[in-house]
Amino acid sequence: MKKYNIKSFVTIGMLSSVAFVLMLIKFPIPPFPPYLTVDFSDIPALIAAFMFGPAAAILVELFKNIIDYIVIGSEAGIPIGNFSNFIAGIVFVIPTYFVYRRLQAKHGLVVSLVVGTLFMAIFMSILNYIAILPAYIALLGWDPMTTSALRQLVVAAVLPFNIIKGIIVAVVFLLLYSRMGKWLHENTRLKNA
Repeated sequence: MKKYNIKSFVTIGMLSSVAFVLMLIKFPIPPFPPYLTVDFSDIPALIAAFMFGPAAAILVELFKNIIDYIVIGSEAGIPIGNFSNFIAGIVFVIPTYFVYRRLQAKHGLVVSLVVGTLFMAIFMSILNYIAILPAYIALLGWDPMTTSALRQLVVAAVLPFNIIKGIIVAVVFLLLYSRMGKWLHENTRLKNA
């Protein structure tokens, strides 16, 4: 694990705060269920990963969800959505970081974001099927679903939604990276990894 100095901790804290604010600006994508929303809070975590490594990205994902739970709360006081957002962020950002660390070519960022998107979409589909949706059903009183209905919801809604969400976040990050890429590369730990 890399050692962080005060500047690193301050930057991670600032990125966590920005991620929390971006988490508040969310929107659904019709025709998917309204509880599936897109936000851009993973972008500060990507920046943290590129600047300080994967542990920093995990901290940003963790802090933004803790702040969100404290400030906004969750349905029935159960942080299932925050847990889901935390895991989704990690399984998007960490594979993106490691693939980019390997490729570091001109096309490497695009390839790494595609890999991160696919990894998130597949992993979150499995996790929704075996844990997240059953937790919502059991703890929040959602209508019970058969196994086939649950599988159909995951395949028809969760999987394509996460692919579209990953593409939207990736495009916005690429646009941002085109503006701040040189600065980010100068301040990145990737070149020292």
